[in-house]
Amino acid sequence: MNNAYFDFAEPKNETVLGYAPGSPERKSLQATLKEMKSHLRDIPMYIDGQEVRSENKKEIRPPHDTSHLLGHFYASDEQHVHDAIDAALAARDEWASMAWEHRAAIFMKAAELLATKYRFRMNAATMLGQSKNAYQAEIDSACELIDFLRFNVYFLSQIYKQQPLSPIGMNNRMEYRPLEGFVLAVTPFNFTAIGGNLPTSAAMCGNVVVWKPANTQIYSASVFMEILIEAGLPAGVINLIYPSGPVVGEICYAHPAFAGVHFTGSTGVFQSMWKSIGENIARYKSYPRIVGETGGKDFVFVHPSANVDAVVAGLARGAFEYQGQKCSAASRAYLPANLAAEIKKKLVAEIATMKMGPVDDFTNFINAVIDEKAFNSITKYIDNVKNSNGAATILCGGGYDKSKGWFVEPTVIDTTDPTYVTMCEEIFGPVLTIYTYEADMWIQALDVLDNTSPYALTGAIFAQDRYAIEYMTKALVNSAGNFYINDKPTGAVVGQQPFGGARASGTNDKAGSILNLYRWLSARTIKETHVPPVDYRYSFHQAD
Repeated sequence: MNNAYFDFAEPKNETVLGYAPGSPERKSLQATLKEMKSHLRDIPMYIDGQEVRSENKKEIRPPHDTSHLLGHFYASDEQHVHDAIDAALAARDEWASMAWEHRAAIFMKAAELLATKYRFRMNAATMLGQSKNAYQAEIDSACELIDFLRFNVYFLSQIYKQQPLSPIGMNNRMEYRPLEGFVLAVTPFNFTAIGGNLPTSAAMCGNVVVWKPANTQIYSASVFMEILIEAGLPAGVINLIYPSGPVVGEICYAHPAFAGVHFTGSTGVFQSMWKSIGENIARYKSYPRIVGETGGKDFVFVHPSANVDAVVAGLARGAFEYQGQKCSAASRAYLPANLAAEIKKKLVAEIATMKMGPVDDFTNFINAVIDEKAFNSITKYIDNVKNSNGAATILCGGGYDKSKGWFVEPTVIDTTDPTYVTMCEEIFGPVLTIYTYEADMWIQALDVLDNTSPYALTGAIFAQDRYAIEYMTKALVNSAGNFYINDKPTGAVVGQQPFGGARASGTNDKAGSILNLYRWLSARTIKETHVPPVDYRYSFHQAD
């Protein structure tokens, strides 16, 4: 019986633990890393609440230590995709009709389990499987994922409270239904939090989900799935499978009950998805929701009035944290000639202090890139610079080594051409390209920046001149969905900086805000008239 309105208070962002030497969290995380490395993890699919294994068993190895075997997962075939869809649709009616407070309780419990019992296990899984250092794992797989769960419960409760006006004599109300069908969640390797948020945000709204993570994130994704199950997620609500992208797309986009896709990944893949959905549009019961956050060529623009040390810190962190494998990572910088030499000198000196190596050595700032494919792609850009005949030069870094893991040094490229390839194309690695402009031509340089890349995800400006800050903020209004003033272009926090970009960077549906949840709801307006009219005639019909 629903005889009360239930309120979920606005949460506070999860506290980031520091992992300083001697701290209890450092000791716990180190012990968990050691324990997880010592056991082979056997990772099944989860379909209709059951563990499912195939004959196609694949290895999982740390990107920073490719000689070490962490475990195996079982690749999915076409039948597994069909089974996951069938399980989701079978669970839909009961899940959609569950009272909101009971759905919410599952995700609030998952957040609490993650914040306490499973915090170090989830962080260790992210560190080992995705080669993140302790801090990068903490802000991602612990804090951000906890925030997504708690804030989305709060945001959704606010949506459910929004009701239309009801004049005397009638009652108007709004129902927020889940979509009619199933939602496909396709998640990336680089953020465990995104891997958890994309399926759960849709499920929280009453939808059922087929979840396909990147193969390079399966290790941590499986830990989160175990948390959801322990939190009480019913069978079939979220089905975790590991097919190839083309297989899952071909089957899901041709299914009449396909209701939407929640995606983070490359722009090319997202555009292909959109095309396939459009070609199948007549098959569907309803128009699918297409929500995607894709690539970026994120910028840092430095005004002649900027604080040099702030710029250097912003570039060092923004470009090289997590090896530049953040959608928001700074990958192109525009420096004024009056500050460029000093910024470059200090930046090179800072990079020289960055240690590179495996994640269980907490003194390492730089770890490995995700896999061999990424390694080859990134190093190809670096090699091209070495052979560019002066169009661009390597200011520092440029080395790489795959003998023990996929290691690429933090690299800064200096170019005299603002349209040089590394200023334009997404590299997704620890590579920053710098272009220097004449200090009195900063307004013209803004136009160059705005027209160089098709992306518009994140960007940052540095300046002390407030008139210049205002001008740049207006001039670059369409250049970034997340815009930073005197800060690095990374590190969006749930509830504080809702995340997403436009242009070729996605649909800008702002994960970490109430806006994203609206995409997974279908509203129904209900009008009830208390005493209905019994005569079709209006008063104006009467004769004078």
